[in-house]
Amino acid sequence: MARSVVGKAVRPAHYVAGEFRSVGAARFPLVNPVDGAVVGEVPEADRETVDAAVAAARAALAAWGGSSVEVRAAALRRIADGVEARFDEFVDAEVADTGKPRDLAASVDIPRAIGNFRAYADLLYGRPERAHSTAVPGWSGGTGQALNYSVRRPLGVVAIVSPWNLPLLLLTWKVAPALAAGNTVVAKPSEETPSTATLLAEVIHEVGLPVGTFNLIHGHGAGAAGEFLTAHPDVDAIAFTGESATGTAIMRVAAEHITPVSFELGGKNPAIVFADADFEQAVAGTLRSAFTHSGQICLCTERVYVERSIHADFVAELGRGARALTGYGPMISAAHRDKVLSYYRLAVEEGATVVAGGGVPAFGDERDRGFHVEPTVLTGLSQGARTVREEVFGPICHVAPFDTEDEAVALANDSPYGLAATVWTRDLSRAHRVAPRVAAGIVWVNCWNLRDLRTPFGGIKASGIGREGGEYSLDFFSEPVNICIAI
Repeated sequence: MARSVVGKAVRPAHYVAGEFRSVGAARFPLVNPVDGAVVGEVPEADRETVDAAVAAARAALAAWGGSSVEVRAAALRRIADGVEARFDEFVDAEVADTGKPRDLAASVDIPRAIGNFRAYADLLYGRPERAHSTAVPGWSGGTGQALNYSVRRPLGVVAIVSPWNLPLLLLTWKVAPALAAGNTVVAKPSEETPSTATLLAEVIHEVGLPVGTFNLIHGHGAGAAGEFLTAHPDVDAIAFTGESATGTAIMRVAAEHITPVSFELGGKNPAIVFADADFEQAVAGTLRSAFTHSGQICLCTERVYVERSIHADFVAELGRGARALTGYGPMISAAHRDKVLSYYRLAVEEGATVVAGGGVPAFGDERDRGFHVEPTVLTGLSQGARTVREEVFGPICHVAPFDTEDEAVALANDSPYGLAATVWTRDLSRAHRVAPRVAAGIVWVNCWNLRDLRTPFGGIKASGIGREGGEYSLDFFSEPVNICIAI
């Protein structure tokens, strides 16, 4: 991992009805997590600003929702081109907000955000619609046939609330299909990471969509901009990525208006490593799945189950790998750092053996003022330990042994979450046997985070509702209308 660097901050602003605004007296500091420095201020959207954004989106529905597939696809491609033309600015802003390694932002976050707009522009073409010829029954007064076919129409005004760990990627993961389907959008990024969302608003402004098609507000969640938006009576759908507790709160307010929701929530993701796996590949893959972006990705592995015959060797090698990691990024905030460190302490109290990490690194430079914690490998805890059951969302994994295939599956499934899992084995039959039995929305075999944008993405249990990606996102952001014509 390359060393994190302090990127270039952007001055965040709301974007409402085609205008950039920094209205309101309330502001809060924007802090770079690498060194703890305040790099700017963020305007807090009040209820009036949220109301104006929703009203602007409502007013734009006829123009944008009634536009042709060709017009929408061309606009998405221009947005992609606009982000690509300002690639370095987006990388700088992403690094400044998150503190993640620059090479990660440049190789994953920004390219995938660009790819989201292009992918959904392509998917708009050739979407199949089913048609059925139906015999007309005698009681209807007809004697011939009827033709049933379906069309899809946009849901309307969509509220999009995105998280801080992959700010641009996960924002565009929802904005692109929402716009593609003809919806208008009010987006609220995490208060921790407003910069790339502001740059995206600038690009969309330059592209020239109908005024109000895309709106952006900044602010906090509960009792603030996020709650004002998701509880708004004129919002027709909510798409949210974040922690499960916030999803529960949003669902409560959405229930008042029976607002459709799409949730991608937390995870406590397992890895299963069989003795017949490629040992070096499994260790390297687990280091990547546990510690990429310092564990601050919902897909990261926090529970590792290793067949007993190789457990000791695997733990030792994983620990060596974790201790050798350099250049890893910080936690997003001081509060999140403190939460992760509290789990490190809890693990010891619960009886864990700390194989690697477990504390705060010392760099001897400005990073010592930031929010870093050490990549941590644990072993020795029971399946019921809080550290094993609760999502930490940091660079931590616990490694436990298993003896049989059935036991491995049972341990992996023993969780309130069900987002993602990895299975490491050379046995093709075992891979096909085990993967469908794992209670998760995504199961990777001998790899991790290998994504095809056309495939379903999402979790079960406390990890979410619905699926995103490809046709699945377009299906959520539109509703089918059946048309029956007697011939």
